[in-house]
Amino acid sequence: MSERHPNILASLTVWVRRHAAANALLIGVIALIFVFAYLNSQFLTTGNFRNILIQSACLAVVAVPMALLLISGNVDLSVGSVLALGGVVTGLLLNHGMAIVPAILIGIAAGTAVGVINGILVTVTTLSPVIVTLGALTAVRGLAETLAPKPVFNFPEGFVNLGDGEVLGVPYLALVAAAAFLIGAIVMARFPLGRHVYAIGVNPEAAFLSGIRVKRIVFLLFVVTGAAAAMAGTMLAARLGSAPSGSLGLGFELEVLTAVILGGVAFTGGRGKIFGVLLGVLFLGILQNGLPLHNVPAATALMIKGGTLIVAAWLDWVSVRSEGLATLLRGVGPKPEPEKAAIVIGEGGSSR
Repeated sequence: MSERHPNILASLTVWVRRHAAANALLIGVIALIFVFAYLNSQFLTTGNFRNILIQSACLAVVAVPMALLLISGNVDLSVGSVLALGGVVTGLLLNHGMAIVPAILIGIAAGTAVGVINGILVTVTTLSPVIVTLGALTAVRGLAETLAPKPVFNFPEGFVNLGDGEVLGVPYLALVAAAAFLIGAIVMARFPLGRHVYAIGVNPEAAFLSGIRVKRIVFLLFVVTGAAAAMAGTMLAARLGSAPSGSLGLGFELEVLTAVILGGVAFTGGRGKIFGVLLGVLFLGILQNGLPLHNVPAATALMIKGGTLIVAAWLDWVSVRSEGLATLLRGVGPKPEPEKAAIVIGEGGSSR
């Protein structure tokens, strides 16, 4: 019995890490709803939940590709500025009389171009993704302010309707966010690309030796993230009815990282699930909606959101430590006898 005790403890540790830790965020979302509902009766209304869905839509659209990027061991810190660029380009084209759909597509193309540049610099020159995208964060923001020194507004009614319109009672922006999560979940669960992203995040060298096109996949993830950020920019511009280049998407990159890491995606790569990201987006969306609803000062709200990012990072650290502990405990158990080990290897045909 004593020999099996370490294995039992290891199994218990793994169960807690996989189930209790994963459910903690779900419990947190439910608890947050109850707290805000108790403090303000207006929180549990259909109109307010509609607001939460609309406010969280832009975050959701970018959180999905950002999650894949983090799982692959990379990060894009320029998404806030790319969001501003997408909104500004789309708004300027609309003001010059271009039709809504082409203007949106060109705005998304602008963000895609930034993603292409980021992807090339990271994969071809092997520069650090943190340094590359941090530089893009500043450069792209400067480009957006150069294109539109003053806020862009006076959009066509059809474009503004995309920001607050709905179909069958569901906001258009919420449908876009739901589509992003559905696509992300299918890709990660059903397509080889999902398995390859995990493999790259765990060990890019081993992934390359196994035949995975590491650079091509990482490049693709940067491109998709840039396109998603620009799309979020057009969505936010439609919702606000304006696109101020200096403030649109300011600090958005930290919100995305908070939601993704809070959702269980490891900042070091190799671990995370789309459902966890969905919960992270909902938690942050409810928090951002509930704080102003209860007249929490903006400065205090910033401190709370910053604290949430620290808590998310701490949870990521705890998860990594518990995973390492479980691995260590699994190695404490009784070792197989040499003869039995040889039999096991022989049954597999090869020890490699």
